[in-house]
Amino acid sequence: MTETAAVAVEPFQPIEYVSGDFNSGLLLLCDHARNTVPSGYGDLGVPKEQFERHIGYDIGARAVTLELAERLNAPACLSTFSRLLIDPNRGEDDPTLIMRLSDGAVVPGNAKVDAAERACRIDQFHKPYHDLIDQTLDEMLSAAAPPVIVSIHSFTPVWRGVPRPWHATVLWDCDPRAVKPMLLGLRTENELVVGDNEPYDGALKNDTMYRHATVRGLAQVLLELRQDLIADEAGVQEWADRLEPILRDIAQRPDCRKVQHFKSRCDAD
Repeated sequence: MTETAAVAVEPFQPIEYVSGDFNSGLLLLCDHARNTVPSGYGDLGVPKEQFERHIGYDIGARAVTLELAERLNAPACLSTFSRLLIDPNRGEDDPTLIMRLSDGAVVPGNAKVDAAERACRIDQFHKPYHDLIDQTLDEMLSAAAPPVIVSIHSFTPVWRGVPRPWHATVLWDCDPRAVKPMLLGLRTENELVVGDNEPYDGALKNDTMYRHATVRGLAQVLLELRQDLIADEAGVQEWADRLEPILRDIAQRPDCRKVQHFKSRCDAD
């Protein structure tokens, strides 16, 4: 065991659940909702200001998720721990699950994480989040037609000194059912620059969407919103106003409310 794993960790709730109508047609997810680290882990040796950056959490994503959940009366599952502790949007065998270096910031508390400590963090934080999603989906599928899974993230306006031109982007792997109407809905506003699988690719083996949507054959869309546009309440409301009618439309589409399996690019030969 590492020194970190030997520290007694006080009770910490790693998940946040917002109840909603199982027939809303939507399940909202927020993988990187908060920048909290349980007290037993201290600050992982990282200065406080680093936790306020994107390496600590997705700025604005939780607020947008909660606002949409309320407006749409849709269930939502959110994590409550910083991605610097463990990243819930990575598979358990992913080498970036626990980062020792994140966008130039060294994470001393992760430097000596061994297999036992890795397993401990998976069990205490990563697994409960994914168990919550599985449980919610099982209940929704038992009660109504399959929901569309919508995951809310945010990205930095500048990366390594280069401004990013997009206001929002849509990430996806192989299932276009919810993606196409989302792109179309966002692109009706000519002033918006909307990316398609930018600045990241949506195909990632065993990430949240692969694990809960692709494998189950559920329609899905991952939204990346630029952080400076949702960093305050006005921005959150503006984007909720924009996304609400698009998501209502997607939730009412018959092709999105059924199980249909597509071959993931992650599984391509």
